[in-house]
Amino acid sequence: MQSANMLLKKIVRSSVLPVAAQHEMKRDLFPLSRTLSLSLCLKQDNSCKPSEKLDLDAWKKVMKSGLQEEVSETVSEPQELSSLAAARETVEMWRLAGKLVPENVSEEQLKTFMECPSKSAKKKYLKFLYLKELYKKNDKRKMEEKRERKLEPQEQTSKTDETKKSPFLSLWASTMDKAYNWRAAQSMIFGQPLVFDMSYEKEMSVREVANTVKQLVQSEGCNRRAVDPFHIHLCNFKDDSLYHREFLKHYKEAWGKLLITVTEQCYTEVFPKDKLIYLTADSPKVMKTFDHDKIYIVGSMVDKSIKTGVSLARAKRLGLETAALPLDKYLLWNTGGKNLTLDQMVNILLTLKDTADWKKALEFVPKRKYHGFVTKPVSELKKTLDLVNTLKLRKRQEEVQKQFAKNYPKKYKLKQK
Repeated sequence: MQSANMLLKKIVRSSVLPVAAQHEMKRDLFPLSRTLSLSLCLKQDNSCKPSEKLDLDAWKKVMKSGLQEEVSETVSEPQELSSLAAARETVEMWRLAGKLVPENVSEEQLKTFMECPSKSAKKKYLKFLYLKELYKKNDKRKMEEKRERKLEPQEQTSKTDETKKSPFLSLWASTMDKAYNWRAAQSMIFGQPLVFDMSYEKEMSVREVANTVKQLVQSEGCNRRAVDPFHIHLCNFKDDSLYHREFLKHYKEAWGKLLITVTEQCYTEVFPKDKLIYLTADSPKVMKTFDHDKIYIVGSMVDKSIKTGVSLARAKRLGLETAALPLDKYLLWNTGGKNLTLDQMVNILLTLKDTADWKKALEFVPKRKYHGFVTKPVSELKKTLDLVNTLKLRKRQEEVQKQFAKNYPKKYKLKQK
């Protein structure tokens, strides 16, 4: 048995080591040959009979095939690397040529790029990667801008806190508040009343009521800072209503100290009917001038769905005079409803009260709602518009005739005859 083992070791060394030396794999194959020879010897000790002989030719074939597989694997790795490098070079060339190519391409993306069957498919794949990268960049930029916008109010609040700390500015603010309060107190005695109708709570959702109260808070602030403020009346106002709860959220303890009149009564019970004018965008009558002797009513309603005719119907039921702002007379109105917010209405009425200038007052209308101010009379503008429309129609008819003559020359000649 010992002589058989020695013979097997010599055969393995003579057959395996020269091939391994050619491919520089001598060190790796030593343990392999030892383990194989030892395992074979152990098997022979256990199971082989003395009459059986070892098939050395089959053993050589097995060893040579294993070596060839390992060599092919080592050769395939540099080939794959070289093909990846070539693909990366083509991508760079296409980038320099001005084609849509992403800045960063991973190895997996390069492999899929190499697997594309045609040149157009490769271009489409690179364009897809480019657009994907572009969308990611845009999303990142938007997130940064959003973060900056969030940080801006914090910086502003910090600046305002710093300004509040200065004694001069705090003294100035307190004196101005006293002056505004004095004007508001005078308006409660001598000022012209301005009524807000607070009976639209059922026509609105909770969110719309909250928006209405926000606009009323802004309106009260604008009125308080005006040179000649109105005496604000909140009529049809009920305690423990949605309006009341929203006002308490905004004003808190200052709600009881506001220099305005809050009442549950209707405006027809407080003021004479012949002096009341209900301002609504649905009114057929247009307001020409501001009357200082009249009492104007504004409906406290924010209507997202734009329910037309609600305030007009209420005014007609009560037998009140109605009026609408002359928006068409002074503004080239864009598409959309002519409903304005409550603070915009208050600013317009305050400006009219002080200056009686419609153009100056209507500057508080948002510019997105109109193209500009009317410089010519409406009749002249209508004439010019009709002329433009007729010219366009004539030009269109001529184009249709030319197209007909081109498509059907025989019929056109017969028609002319």
